Parts: sequence; structure tokens; C-alpha cells
Amino acid sequence: MPLNITQKLLKGHLVSGDMIPGTEIGLRIDQTLTQDATGTMVMLELEAMGLDRPKTEASAQYVDHNLIQVDSKNPDDHLFLQSATRRFGLYYSRPGNGVSHPVHMQRLAKPGKTLLGSDSHTCANGCMGMLAMGAGGIDVALAIAGEPFYVKMPKVWGIKLTGELSDWVSAKDVILELLRRHDVKGGVGKVIEYYGPGVKTLSAMDRHVIANMGAELGATGTVFPSDDEIKRFLKEQDREDDWIELVADVGATYDIDEEINLSEVVPLIAKPSSPGNVVPVTEVAGTPIYQSYVGSSANPGFRDFAIAAQIVSGKQIAKGISFDINPTSRQVLTDLVQESHIASLLQSGARLHQAGCNGCIGMGQAPATGRNSLRTTPRNFPGRSGTREDSVYLCSPETAAVSALTGEITDPRTMDVPYPKVKEMKKPTVDKNLLDEPLPYEEARKVELHKGPNIASIPQMDEMPDQLEIPILLKMGDNISTDEILAGGARVLPYRSNLPEISKFTFEIIDQTYYQRGTESVSQGGHAVVGGFNYGQGSSREHAALAPRYLGLRVALVKDFARIHWQNLVNFGVLPITFVHTEDYDMLSQGDVLEFSNLRTNIKKGNEFSINVKGKNQQIPVKHALSERQVQIMLKGGLINWVKDRQKSADNTF
Repeated sequence: MPLNITQKLLKGHLVSGDMIPGTEIGLRIDQTLTQDATGTMVMLELEAMGLDRPKTEASAQYVDHNLIQVDSKNPDDHLFLQSATRRFGLYYSRPGNGVSHPVHMQRLAKPGKTLLGSDSHTCANGCMGMLAMGAGGIDVALAIAGEPFYVKMPKVWGIKLTGELSDWVSAKDVILELLRRHDVKGGVGKVIEYYGPGVKTLSAMDRHVIANMGAELGATGTVFPSDDEIKRFLKEQDREDDWIELVADVGATYDIDEEINLSEVVPLIAKPSSPGNVVPVTEVAGTPIYQSYVGSSANPGFRDFAIAAQIVSGKQIAKGISFDINPTSRQVLTDLVQESHIASLLQSGARLHQAGCNGCIGMGQAPATGRNSLRTTPRNFPGRSGTREDSVYLCSPETAAVSALTGEITDPRTMDVPYPKVKEMKKPTVDKNLLDEPLPYEEARKVELHKGPNIASIPQMDEMPDQLEIPILLKMGDNISTDEILAGGARVLPYRSNLPEISKFTFEIIDQTYYQRGTESVSQGGHAVVGGFNYGQGSSREHAALAPRYLGLRVALVKDFARIHWQNLVNFGVLPITFVHTEDYDMLSQGDVLEFSNLRTNIKKGNEFSINVKGKNQQIPVKHALSERQVQIMLKGGLINWVKDRQKSADNTF
């Protein structure tokens, strides 16, 4: 039977289960990616497992999120990560080397491989003909240790690209078009695979832009073919031997079919405060802005900065505008300097920042209160920028640069100049200096872990009780993001390796009393939260499950979940259940007490059971989507307990 690329990747890495959409499968993982906001927990988990050497072909730890060193916490964690990678045999990308996703693409990504990362935008490397997926940190730790990654078998959503992008339109507008059509949960349970003649018109980095924001659709992953363009890219990186051709078979079919004519795509923009709130730029043209920001993993390529530089070359940005340039790798930054693009940006009035995630995750470059920020970043969830009451729009580099000149949101097609053509470098920079290779085994065994005073071990989690009587501590609406559950930014992320401290920020964007009330609930058996559709969208950070669990969260009852957060809740022993009838959501109020009887038996014997609402004479049917393996994890109180139990077992199958 003819296979599409996704099916080839899945079939070649399948270790358990059947490729039936919606059923659990286990996949062999070739490569892993961790970043410093999530990687500290991963390294602590590897230490707890007693890992000797990674079982993957390549595993890399990047320092790209927590670069601001206002005190000792971040640099202490950098030293810990460096020592851990030396001890466990991982690559280590030092601070300033760049954002994990483009650096991994440049140095380690290989067509035909699987990549699992503790960052939701790991899917960006699907541009290389990989099956690249985001997951919680503990799932990545297990993959490093040689365990399969378990995921629901996705449907394959084939998107045929035809035509070619017009002037003043770029790859960012393509993914915004898909978000305009399908919103932030349109890709849940699916891998998006692009094919067709239009693919050949897109560079490897254009594909990275599109694949990166597949995460904003909730997709399991995004896959592009490995063709002559990927071969060209790898040759530029002195890695041509890593290339293999990987394309869909003639006659291959897809579970879902769609088409985008690139010639018909127009400049688009996502309004506050959701990546799915997309309209044509013309609809909001004239809106005043305070900030225009170019960079991030969603627009990391040389051309993304070069096009902005050529637009503003010889001109001055509007008065009062903060034009922020956020380079994404040392290689790209070096090339931009050599081609004088940085000089063009600086002379226009731009502000240059270090290579890293920075403002995308709220680590600097926060906008002023009550002012509009225009960004090429992938997300604009409330408060993610670092400003609590922010107003962030998402757009292409073309729209960002033109708007910086005018001081208001501007359709770039209105520029009365020819569209600049970016001159590609004949020999781009290849920079390996800040990517440390794994140590030889005997040398690695002698390395001791460096632990600063801010690192705290993960507390022991208890098993799931059979009876629960718990209040609803918080009731929320649709599309609650992990940024709202546990914020990022310079105030919060330095505590990423200290659970008691980082938990103090839990749900603060929604309810600043949650921490105190959650703390009080722990001694009383814990609590529940209730939410709407797409609960837990966004970042893969497992702290958004771990911190509420630490504060007593036992059950999350919602209309439906985003994939990675659902999996993180299971991993840390929080029962994720959904309404059988979504209208029952309206029957519940914050403060209601939910009664669970025979809970352990109920989740083992079937996927549906009922809960009582105390004092209201109401029964609400609910369901779970746990596999048999996940049921056992839940009963043990989480994945760490489950792993420890397996290690103690007579057969020692871990």
C-alpha cells in the first residue's frame, strides 16, 4: 500500500500498538531535545533513574530560555545543566548559542528520524523530514533512557500546497492562514503533512516557520518531505552525508485533505490574545503600536531578519517605537553581521538582543502597559510577554518591519517601494564552538553534578485514593493555556528547579488566591479544577501539571484537553477527565464539592463513570481516555512512582 511520509516515519519506529487513529502506540525515539526551562527537571529525573549513558542516537540540552542573569539562580542552573550533560553523555548548547529549534536543525536534525523534545515547538524540526514532537520533560527523560514514547496514533492531515507566495507575503502568513481556517485546536490528534508543487518554492527555513506553529494548532507534529532543498540546506551546514530522500509514495492518501494556494495568501495577523484570532492585516491597519519585534523560533532564519533589515535600510523607525531584534542563533547573527544587515537595523533605531528565546517567553522586552506589541513570535497568550495586561499581535517580519517605520499596523503591500529580494549567502557560517559534544564514557563517569542552592528534589507523590471528596477550587473557560496555569517570564522561570517556590505562581494570572487556597486544600484531601475546551494549550512545560499537583490538585474535569498537558497530568498523577455531556459544565460552580466513589475500580473497569455533586442531588457522567498502561500509572500516583515500581520488580524490565 502506498504510504505518506508520516506513515513511513511511524511504521519505521513503531514498537507497540497498531496504527489505528486514536489508539495508543509506542515509538522508538532517535533524538531528544531539552531546553533550560524544562531541562533541569529532566536532568534531575535522569539522576533519579540512575542513567549511565543515553540510549538515543543524539540528545541535546540547550540553554535558550533563562538567559537573563539578574542573580545567581539562572547561572547556577546553567552550571548544573552543563555538569549533567557531561555526566550523562549529552550535547550541551551554551548560553548565547541560540534557540534550541533552529540550532538543532542546523547541527543535529536528520531526515527519517524521530525527535522528542520537552518544548512544544520541537515540531519545528518536522521541516527536515523528521517526526518531531513535543512532550513533557519526564517523557523525554524516559526516551533518553531508552523507553518508547507513547502517544495516541494521530490522523494524517495532508495539505497540498500549490502556487507561489506573492511579494510582501511569507511563510508566517501561510501558517496564520491555517490558523485562520481552523483555530487553535484544529490540529489536535493529527500530524500535518505538507506536499504538492508549492513545497518546492519554500526554503528549509520557510518550512521551519510553518512547522513551528503547528503547535499552535494543537497538532502532534508537522512533516515536510526531505527533498533537494533539505539536501541543499544540509550541504550548507557541512552535513550533506546526513541527507536521505523521504517523500510520499505515488498514490499515497491522507485521513484529511486540504489545499492552500500560496498565490492567494495575503498578509495576515493574529489579534490579542490567541494565535487563532487571525484576520487580514488590512482589517486592523492603522492601529497604533508601541513595539515591533522580529525573531523567535517562529521566524528564525537569515531571510527573516535580512528582509526586515532591507525594509528599514536608510530609514528611521517611527518615534516612540521599540524595534526589538531577537537573533535566534550565533550562526545567523554572524551572517547578518557579515552582510551588514545588523548595521542597517541599528541605524534605523533597532535594539539588538542576545541570541535566545528572550521576549517570546517573557524574558525581557516586555511591552508597556496598555500599549500594542507587534511580534513575529508564535504565541500571544495573555501575560506571556511578561506584561500582565498585554496586547500582543502576531505577524510576519515584513509586517513587523513596515509597521515599525509607520508606528502603526500597516499592510506591507502599501509600501511604495519594490519588494526587497534577500541575497542568500554563498557560504553561510557553520559555528560549532558553543555546542559541546558528549564526553567519552570513562571521562563522563567521573563528573559530579553541580547543584546550586535553588535546586530542590521532586517530592514523593502518593497513590490515587479510592474515595475522594474534593472542592472545585477554580472554574475556567475555554482555551486556558499553560502560560495561564503557570506563567513563564523572568519572575517565574528562575525557579524551574525549585517546585515549592515556582508553585507560588500557579494560576496567578487567573486567580491570585489559588496558591493559598490550594495549599490549604492539601491537608484536606486536595481539590479539583473545572475548565472548558482545549484546556492546557500551548507550552509543554510540565511544571503546569506538577505545581498544581504539589498544591493538592487531584482531578481536572474539562470539556477536552490539549495533548501534551493531558499527558503531563497523567504523568504526575492528576486524573484528567472530561464531561460525557459538555452541557453538564454549566451545572457546576466554583466551590461545589465533588464526590468520587470506588475511583480505582471505576477507572480500571471502563472509560465512563459518574461523580456526585455533594448537597445538590446531582450525578454527572464523566469519561477518561487513559490506556491500560496509563491507568496503572495513575493508580501509582504518577510516572515516577510507576518507574520506581518497575525497577523494584523481579524482572527489572525498565
